[in-house]
Amino acid sequence: MGKVDVIRLEKGKEGTFGVLRLDGQVVCVTLEPPDRGNQVDVSCIPTGDYVCRQVDSPSFGRTYEVEDVPGRSRILFHQGNVVADTHGCILLGRHFGVLDASRGILQSRAAFRDFLDRVGDQRSFKVRVEEPC
Repeated sequence: MGKVDVIRLEKGKEGTFGVLRLDGQVVCVTLEPPDRGNQVDVSCIPTGDYVCRQVDSPSFGRTYEVEDVPGRSRILFHQGNVVADTHGCILLGRHFGVLDASRGILQSRAAFRDFLDRVGDQRSFKVRVEEPC
């Protein structure tokens, strides 16, 4: 696996919606909290280049943590559907949708499994988080 990008497409009160690309290919959609100035648990992380390391989460099992986010820790890639599920992390899904009248992402469990399969047993990788506009 080579380059990993999270590309933010839309930012608003309902969350920060984007896509995750592996080697230039979109493999899933993403949902992060709204931009609230990098506040712990309630904001998306700043744009930039980060290293992600494999961790074993008590809540999500094997996943990856985004390291060296200024003033933050335990930013994980994990499953979930709406912004309330994010806790400051990056959720993965197959497509955007609506769940219980809230915008979000759907088929998250399957998308998260696919992501882990594609990453394989790599201990770490680099990710770029960007906003093209």
